Order: sequence, then structure tokens, then C-alpha cells
Amino acid sequence: MRFTSELIRIDTTNTGDPSTVVGERMAAEWVAEQLSDVGFETTYVESGAKGRGNVVARLAGEDSGRGALLVHGHLDVVPADASEWSVHPFSGAVQDGYVWGRGAVDMKDMVGMTLATARRLKRDGVVPKRDLIFAFVADEEAGGEYGAQWLVENRPELFEGATEAISEVGGFSITVKDGVRAYVVETAEKGIAWLKLRARGRAGHGSMVHEDNAVTKLTQAVARLGTHRFPLVLTDSVREFLAAMTELTGMRFDEEDLDGTVAKLGGVARMVGATLRDTANPTMLSGGYKANVIPSVAEAVVDCRVLPGREEAFLRELDDILGPDIEREYITHLPAVETTFDGALVDHMADSITAEDPGARTIPYMLSGGTDAKSFQQLGIRCFGFAPLRLPADLDFSALFHGVDERVPVDALKFGTRVLDRFLRTC
Repeated sequence: MRFTSELIRIDTTNTGDPSTVVGERMAAEWVAEQLSDVGFETTYVESGAKGRGNVVARLAGEDSGRGALLVHGHLDVVPADASEWSVHPFSGAVQDGYVWGRGAVDMKDMVGMTLATARRLKRDGVVPKRDLIFAFVADEEAGGEYGAQWLVENRPELFEGATEAISEVGGFSITVKDGVRAYVVETAEKGIAWLKLRARGRAGHGSMVHEDNAVTKLTQAVARLGTHRFPLVLTDSVREFLAAMTELTGMRFDEEDLDGTVAKLGGVARMVGATLRDTANPTMLSGGYKANVIPSVAEAVVDCRVLPGREEAFLRELDDILGPDIEREYITHLPAVETTFDGALVDHMADSITAEDPGARTIPYMLSGGTDAKSFQQLGIRCFGFAPLRLPADLDFSALFHGVDERVPVDALKFGTRVLDRFLRTC
């Protein structure tokens, strides 16, 4: 709890504009100090730009020839408007049983739990079964160009020997029936394609009849895309999630009305529903510079999230929707992530959870967003989302990500730290 609260007080807002980013170096240096205090040797790296701080430390295990486990978390957060919050978003306030502030669930909760666990293992002289690599990185909220992606491309030796990894967004509980909790482990996440769309036309006077208007072309294309519904595609991860939920609840998920039945899942429905198909949401529009001047160029930005294996089909469909007059270019293009829900590491996750919450069940799911797993998988690392939290049944957890009054239960942090400690000692 203390580490999460103190981290929140370090404003690490990442606007996506490197000239306005603050606090990452301060947070990374603070993390390095906490690790050094108990005897870790740390590596501090600025990834591609001044102040984009990252810290990496390794704890040697019994068998260093066995694949290492990477435990990674990002230090940056999205912006927050203090006027909208009940408490100041960078206060790290502890009240009403919660730690409040920007980053409380995305993801200074996991960073705090990881830091507390790493310190205990080192201080107690614990030698884990395998090498553990702890990485605290910058810039995840803008795609990782100045964080994980840069480290993978420029400092891969820091992660030498790593074969598996855990991080956000998974391991949290959902209450499914009669108090029974399922802990969802992320085994897949959609690909990210942030696209800039551009229409060109003939410039002219706003008072004239004009049939080659860039703004009109663009807005018509954006409207078509924004209202388009991509086809339902059930990936292996989603099928496994739905099968597990059927077993736990008795609810049947009719593929003829999958959206309707998924909606009955409550708070988690928002996250699951977004993994049933590709999405393309217009987020920005720009064009023109004066009320009576028709511009020659208009642009839009679209946030596209693409299911594993759907990239080529998605782009073909995009061409059909936009038409030949709309240019497009990638702002950010990151691949989908998918692995299977099996193996010794998955078993250790389940055992660590049930040791603290008997009767619980771990199940796989797909994340509709993206994480630094997209970068680390390029090193051949098998990535999972496992940041364990036991949550109140009535907490709409998914709404807290990037939301107003972001907060995490104190009891959930204590639970997660116990689970991580057990997991990292034995995995």
C-alpha cells in the first residue's frame, strides 16, 4: 500500500508528446533507491530521450540455466483533470479503504506490489527457483516507443534468458456466482493500429458551390467507419473464457446473440464485449484554418484494435469502408499477443491464488487494450497478465482504468502482495 501511494504522488503523466512528459525519471530513480536499499544491483537506462527513465534488476535463482521470469510494469500514467476528481489525482490518498489517484489500477498497484515483494525476497535472502528479472519502464501509455520497445531494440541483454513474463492486466477477481470468484489471467490482447486518415480536395472560397471538399470526403468516410460493425470472431482465448464462465455459472453463450448474453456478465462485460470483434473508433478530427476557406486537406485519427490473426482481413475491410480517396498512415502499429493457458507457470498462478482464496478459479481472457507485452514478445517471451487483486463484487473495476476517481482497495493490494510473494518464490 505504501509503495503504491508514494508512486502515485510522483506525477508521471504521459501525454504522448515527449516535450510535456514529466516524472518518469524521478519515479525510476525512486524505484532504484528502494531496490538498492535492500541490496539489489540496479541498471538505470534512459530510453531514447532525456528523462525517460527505466530500472532493471535481477534476482538470481537456484537454476540460472532455466528460463528467467520477467516481471514488468510501467511507471507512466495518462493525464487527469483534478477538477473532475473527488480527491487530487496525484495525492495517493488512503481513505475509505482505498488508495486513490491516477495510476492506482494502471498500473502503480502492480508496481507497488512487485516492489514490496522484490524487497522482501532480497532482504530475506530468498533464492527463487529461477532467475527473476524486475523491470520498471517508461512510456507504456503512448505505445512504448520510449520505453519497452526501445529497450527491446537497444538493450535486449537486460532480459537475457527470459522465457516468460507477467504484468498487467489480469489476475483480478470477478465474482461470478454465490460469492465464487474467478481470477482472469490475460493470455491475449488485441493489436493496436492508431491510424491517421487524410482526405484531399480543391481549396476554395466558403461561399461557392464546391464539389471537391476535403472536409466532406473525410467526415463521410469517418462516419462510415465509426458506425461500421466488424464481424464476430471467436478466438481461442475468448472461447476458453466463455466455456469457463458457462461451467461456473451455468450461463449459456448463444453465438446468435453473443453480445446480448455477454452483456449479462456485469462489469466485466465491457472488457469481454470488446474482444468479440475488431473495433475502429474515430478519436480526432482536424481540417481548415478559417471559417470562409475550404481547405485542401483534412485529417482524422482512428483508434483501431484488431484481433489476433485478423490483421490482413481487417485492412481489406478498412479499404472497402473508406474508399479510394482516403489516405491512411500508421501513427502506432503494435501486434496482437496470444499464448495458450497451460504449462507450469499457469499452474503456479492457480496454486498461488487458491492458497489465499480457496475455491477460486483462474481462467484465461483477452484484453481489448494493449500492454508492453507487445514489445517483450518480440524477444520470444511468453507473456501473461497477472497482477493479482481480490476485488469487491460490486466494484466496476474496468471503469477505473483511465477513469475519474481511479482507486484500488487496500485489502486487494495486501492480498495481491501475498499472492505474488508465494508465486515468485515457487514459479
